[in-house]
Amino acid sequence: MASTYNISIDQGADFNTTVTLTDSNNSALDLNEYSVRAQMRKYYTSRSATDFTVAIDSPASAGKTTLSLTATQSASIEPGRYVYDLEIESGTSVVTRVLEGIVTVFPGVTREAGRYGVTAYGSTDSFVLLEDYWGGARLWNEDSAGFIIYEPDN
Repeated sequence: MASTYNISIDQGADFNTTVTLTDSNNSALDLNEYSVRAQMRKYYTSRSATDFTVAIDSPASAGKTTLSLTATQSASIEPGRYVYDLEIESGTSVVTRVLEGIVTVFPGVTREAGRYGVTAYGSTDSFVLLEDYWGGARLWNEDSAGFIIYEPDN
């Protein structure tokens, strides 16, 4: 049975966490001759996933692995709750789920100066702020050379 460890990620920021994997005797799991992988999904049944970069820390006998995402990767994840797990695979192709839990992605506020990271009409174009007003903004779409009024839902 996998251990449970919940993760918090700040959207748009680099993310790293190191976990020590242990066996049933609470001793560090020797990760020599193992590979590791981890993914997060919105739901267990979701087809799309975000792959963590997972590294076995040296020495492998200490059982430490580091899960990470770049700022670009975390920026592309919608805020909310997700599920994840971490699996190890032995040299003889035996796969074991050793860690699982909930990932909470917290929304970011800071953006590149003068730009809004918005999705409008299904587009993820770049926008330049022309006028900021209460409850919305008038933006210039650099990709299609047109104006757009952006009014968030909330």
